[in-house]
Amino acid sequence: MAILSLKDAGFIAQDHLFQDLSLTLNANDRIGLVAQNGAGKSTLLRCLAGEIELGSGEIFRSRGTSIGYMAQDVSPELTDLTLSEAVLAALPKAARDSESWRVDMVLDTLNTPEVTRDTRISALSGGWQRLMLLARVWVTDPDILLMDEPTNHLDLEKILVLEEWFATWVGSVPVIVASHDRSFLDTVTNRTLFLRPEISHQFSLAYSRARDELVHRDTAQAVEQERKLNEASRLRRQSAKLKNIGINSGSDLLQKKQKQLRERAEKIEESASSLHRKQAGEISLANRRTHAKSLIRIKDVSISTPDDRALFKIAKLDVFPGDRIVVLGQNGVGKSTFVRLLRSALVDGREVPGIRVTPSLVTGYIDQALSDIPLDQTSFNFIAGLAQSDAHTRSSLATAGITYDWQSRPIKQLSLGQRSRVALLALRFAEPNFYLLDEPTNHLDIAGQEALAEEIKVRGASCVLVSHDRTFVRDVGTRFLSIERVGLRESETPEAYFTAL
Repeated sequence: MAILSLKDAGFIAQDHLFQDLSLTLNANDRIGLVAQNGAGKSTLLRCLAGEIELGSGEIFRSRGTSIGYMAQDVSPELTDLTLSEAVLAALPKAARDSESWRVDMVLDTLNTPEVTRDTRISALSGGWQRLMLLARVWVTDPDILLMDEPTNHLDLEKILVLEEWFATWVGSVPVIVASHDRSFLDTVTNRTLFLRPEISHQFSLAYSRARDELVHRDTAQAVEQERKLNEASRLRRQSAKLKNIGINSGSDLLQKKQKQLRERAEKIEESASSLHRKQAGEISLANRRTHAKSLIRIKDVSISTPDDRALFKIAKLDVFPGDRIVVLGQNGVGKSTFVRLLRSALVDGREVPGIRVTPSLVTGYIDQALSDIPLDQTSFNFIAGLAQSDAHTRSSLATAGITYDWQSRPIKQLSLGQRSRVALLALRFAEPNFYLLDEPTNHLDIAGQEALAEEIKVRGASCVLVSHDRTFVRDVGTRFLSIERVGLRESETPEAYFTAL
């Protein structure tokens, strides 16, 4: 018997996010939930968790079933608590004294250091905050686990800890996990649900194999759609002929036949349109040319924390045109600190001892917090300051996947993935010849990740980037720098670093 099931479920926000969706969840199911940015993954999980109501359809849960829902955001009331206190607070008040041992057990399974357990949430890295949210859910011993982007902000080491936790601790508890991390989905899931506005698709396969099957299904549906539309066009032509003959001859029978043909054509067209695959917004980059032989030269530079604690040292590093350098390392070793130092020299124009930049360098920068995006502005007003005209602004945003309805809303109302698309669009209008990217795929859907990788390669863009997405790193990088002990180690592939972890 299914532990949870959906029947004919639908939800409308401006347009349909999903409709006529039926799903069963049984023990041992690990369902990967895949969709475009803003297409309803979080909404569906919140419906399943009981936080919001479906627009249509029904949810059935086995009697007494408890659901653990790991959301993307940290509640403000948790920020002043330590990690251990935040996890303990997830238990019912009456059980906190007698079952506090659960907190240590869960934190042990996630390899949480003692010093981290006593650190306030506001002072934790994004990765540890993410694992705190997971620990809060798991400590309640749920019958069903719902997870919304659990790998966001995790370094690769913690992603591997999470994968090991799935393999060792989850057992038969069914899981639905929304994620854009392709390697993670391939490792932890055994079913895949591709959520779409009209017809969603399910496969009893992990992501990559399910994606191959989806391509075959989409191809077959595209052929069927073309056949139906050709048939509808033929019926419309016949209808038009009969209409003219019927009017000229005054035959009511012919006019009735003409109307029937037209109605058949309309039904076929409506049926064909339901096969339409909603396309993800495009991602496009620019690459202003430079003839410099060396873009950046770094020599004898120490990377330190704001309180002057040494992290690592760069003896010598040259960045040449066409280099796509990936900086690898665990959380806390200084990757983002290094990126911020480069930003000071490349974007802010500050004098940084040991860093020399070619005068023709124009840098495009995105950090993992998307801090350069004005959240209180609308995406239209933000991009209008960069585009050629209002029409250009609207068409560019629409092409990037921000519909007209959403263009007039504050950016803070957009999903994180949609915000990433706005940031990348702004980057294109800046026409840089060098990209400095700190976790650029954190919130992008899979289609967006693939488009960004392809744009970087096709444009021949030079870049320094930080990413924990193994698929993206393998696809984009040409040089790989891992932070080890107090220095940088360069390698031709990232595989040695991945294997070591």
